Amino acid sequence: MTTVNNNTYQWDRISVEKNKEAGTATIILDRPEKMNTISFIARSHLNQIFAELEQDQEVRVIIIKGAGEKAFSSGGNIAQFMEQHPSVLSELHLNVAAPERSSKPVIAQLQGYTFGVGLEIAMACDFRVAADNTLIALPEVNLGMIPGSGGSQRIAKIAGVGRAKDMIMRGRRVPAQEAYQWGLLTTVTTPEKLEEEVAKLVADLTRLSPMTLKVLKRVLNASQDSSLSMGMEIEGFAYGMLRSTHDFGEGVDAFVNKRKPTFTGE
Repeated sequence: MTTVNNNTYQWDRISVEKNKEAGTATIILDRPEKMNTISFIARSHLNQIFAELEQDQEVRVIIIKGAGEKAFSSGGNIAQFMEQHPSVLSELHLNVAAPERSSKPVIAQLQGYTFGVGLEIAMACDFRVAADNTLIALPEVNLGMIPGSGGSQRIAKIAGVGRAKDMIMRGRRVPAQEAYQWGLLTTVTTPEKLEEEVAKLVADLTRLSPMTLKVLKRVLNASQDSSLSMGMEIEGFAYGMLRSTHDFGEGVDAFVNKRKPTFTGE
């Protein structure tokens, strides 16, 4: 990692910009001349970046986006796949799942080509705000391969197996509006208003209790791998646990006394 200044850090073609006032850290996939393709070392660095941001109390919300206007990321460095041992390829999903493991809200800001591992990273985020020129795809089938970092599984869970097969087994590029209709995108807007829409979402999230959002994210993520009855147990336990937090007491007092709450994350 290279420190550019107190608020900007650079890794292997990835930069991180902190905005202390907004409470955000923006991870930028920074290889615009190659449509932000992601190397193998960049995948591991992405995992390290999320681990460091997890410990940064000044960061409330994490944003990840691509440099330039053509792509969030057009995918991985294809030539490097033949240089890797099969055991390495079998564990690629662990680094790509870093946004999902983060206890903080993570927003993928999408524009242009969002293919392969780029889409898999976006799908591991909590929110996907996209410009209407966004195209998403998992085109690995065209190489005689399948998605290997969670893309097929997350898309099937959100959009359904039928749509996942239509998209992935054909290597089809899905435009933003269709992806939104499938539930794969949170919001679709014009490229000119993309930053504004992300800022609105950040404002919505940072006014809330960090502790509550952390617990809620865990509860919702757990619902993907549990039965309804087990999910209800997890939700009920979390609900009872939050009863003892400062933020819940503050929220109730603010509601009763008709004022805005001041949450501290405790």
